[in-house]
Amino acid sequence: MALGGAGTVLDRRRRDRWRQATLAVLAAQVTSTAIKLVIGRRRPLVDELPALIATPTGLSFPSSHASGSFAAARAFAPLVGARTIYPPATAMALSRVLLGVHYPSDVVAGAALGAVIGSLGR
Repeated sequence: MALGGAGTVLDRRRRDRWRQATLAVLAAQVTSTAIKLVIGRRRPLVDELPALIATPTGLSFPSSHASGSFAAARAFAPLVGARTIYPPATAMALSRVLLGVHYPSDVVAGAALGAVIGSLGR
């Protein structure tokens, strides 16, 4: 969201494109959260391996971090370059599994959802 706000303010020539991309990221976050509430899948729980970070809810599917990251990557890539934005989006998505707060399928579903919605913001 900060990237979109900065782009909207600083890049007057492409302000509408920045705004549209930012709205796509917001839509991905809202959609992911709504799906998460409907599905109700609980986060991974392994007694010997606690999650390394706190989470706002105990719900897991889909990963909203992956949704938002890939929506941003897809929507902002034409503005900042794919090589600039896809590596951090991928790292963010993968970190969710490594931190113990998502199953791999949560991340894959979140990334796919984000990519689809992000395409609308291009």
